[in-house]
Amino acid sequence: MPDSTAGAPRRPTLVDVARAAGVSRATASLVIRDAPGPSATSRERVRAAAEELGYRPDSAAQSLRRKSSGLIGVTFRTDAPFHADVVERLYPAAEAAGYDLVLSAVVPTRDERRAVDALVASRCEALLLIGATEPPEGVPAEMPVIGIGRPEAPGPDAVFTDDRRGFALLVDHLADRGHRRIVHVDGGASSGAAERRAGFEEAMARRGLVPVIVRGDNTEAAGTEAARSLLATGAPLPTAVMAVNDQAAVGLLIGLREAGVDVPGRVSVTGYDDSRIARLAHVDLTTVRQDPAAIAEAALRIVRDRLRTDPPDGALRGIVELDPELVVRGTTGPAPTAP
Repeated sequence: MPDSTAGAPRRPTLVDVARAAGVSRATASLVIRDAPGPSATSRERVRAAAEELGYRPDSAAQSLRRKSSGLIGVTFRTDAPFHADVVERLYPAAEAAGYDLVLSAVVPTRDERRAVDALVASRCEALLLIGATEPPEGVPAEMPVIGIGRPEAPGPDAVFTDDRRGFALLVDHLADRGHRRIVHVDGGASSGAAERRAGFEEAMARRGLVPVIVRGDNTEAAGTEAARSLLATGAPLPTAVMAVNDQAAVGLLIGLREAGVDVPGRVSVTGYDDSRIARLAHVDLTTVRQDPAAIAEAALRIVRDRLRTDPPDGALRGIVELDPELVVRGTTGPAPTAP
């Protein structure tokens, strides 16, 4: 059988670099790792040879030769746009801190435990668990675990937005525009749902309003189903509906508009997260913004401080709670006047 690799260009090795530079392999290795020892002349020759040959260090092999892998593991849900926003911001934050990311997705056929197991097997030094609902199992005791997105952290450290205050901002925004019949489509057992539900109930009570909750989850389908349920009762529609997140809010918009309900003329709709779908021109959703960049930077600060052998006083941040920001767009307006 012919060799399918015949004629394929061979990847240059450290031995090739050393030979081209006229130095030993050990010297070339020290230069590539920017370690002390080689002279300035040797460094210049090795770097020039590496550049000419197109040599790139094998990061996997390097990590096996040293105690530190330089890898941070991240679990996330593929069906959550906000998780994607956070992952996108984690990359530059990790690079600035001197780490690379290893992603492990949670999907219907792969639960959180399997996602975490894969990261531990990949020799990650710390774990960032976005929206995790359970403490991880099988994680070495010395491995830092930082939960992202909810105060009930899966480990001792967490970075999250004050969701109770975020929902209070939405209630106040609607109440200030005359809305009194406000419904919340909640998120069931999903990440952050309990805090957002509590924030809704507390803010409604503070404004002297009766909180009404429709059970749902954090998906677009749940929002559409909630809209159909509200329409099917035959009772007057609420003047505003607050979804647990942007995805469910988009489902509400679809269900209401398909039934010919004017948004926001007859019913105002709000979301939560300010994920990329909320900013689409045809959605234009009033929502509450969580700051993915601030979340990513805070999480990496905790990682860096936990992994340091000599953290300065006060370096370990533990729990980081960030402020939410109300973002008003085109899906909310004044409450409709009674006919």
